[in-house]
Amino acid sequence: MAIRQTLPETHQSDLLGGIASTEVHRLFFALMPDDATRERLAAVAHGLKAARPGLRARWIHPDRYHATLHFLGDHAALRPSLVDGAVAAAEQVSAAAFDWTLDSASSFRGREPPCVLHGAEACAPLQQLWQTLGKALVLAGQGARLERSFTPHVTLAYSHGVMLPELAVESVTWPVAEFVLIHHVVGQGAYQILGRWPLIGEAVVT
Repeated sequence: MAIRQTLPETHQSDLLGGIASTEVHRLFFALMPDDATRERLAAVAHGLKAARPGLRARWIHPDRYHATLHFLGDHAALRPSLVDGAVAAAEQVSAAAFDWTLDSASSFRGREPPCVLHGAEACAPLQQLWQTLGKALVLAGQGARLERSFTPHVTLAYSHGVMLPELAVESVTWPVAEFVLIHHVVGQGAYQILGRWPLIGEAVVT
C-alpha cells in the first residue's frame, strides 16, 4: 500500500486572468537510498574528489542521491490528474526486494557531463522493475514521456566539461526495498515524496 502525501499549493493561471507561475514542477519515479547506503555513496563521491583533484564539478548533496526509474516530465503546474495516474500505475506493480551493486563510475555526455555511479553488471530485478512500472504507466495513459532504454545510475556530480573515464570504485550494495514518486520544484528545496511502494511481491518473469 502506498503512503500518499498532500500536494503543495501552486500558483496557476485561471480563466479570470490570474498570474501564471514560472515554477517548473518535476515528477518522476525513483529509488531512494536508506541512510546507510546514502553514507556509502557519499564516501565514494568523496573518494572520487580526492582521486581527481583537477575535476571541476558541481557535486550533488547526499540528500538528493537517487536512481530515476521513470521521468514523467516538467510541468508548469502539478495537475492532480497526472499524480493520480502515476499512483494508479504504481499500485499495479508487484515486485520482490533485491540488492543492487554499484561498483563503477563514469560520465554521460552532456553540456555539464554527469558523473555517475552504476553497476558493471546488469541488475536483472532492477531492469524488471523498470519494465513492469513502465508497462503500468502506459496502461494508465502516462506513457508519453517514457524512455525506451534504461541505464540505472546515481548521479554524484555535474562536471564543467570534463568526462570521467570508466573507473572501478569501492562496491556499494544497495538493498532496494521500495520505489517512490517524487515531486520537485526545480531550483527549490528538497524532494517531496508523494508516495512509497514497498517491494513485497513476487518477481514476475516477462
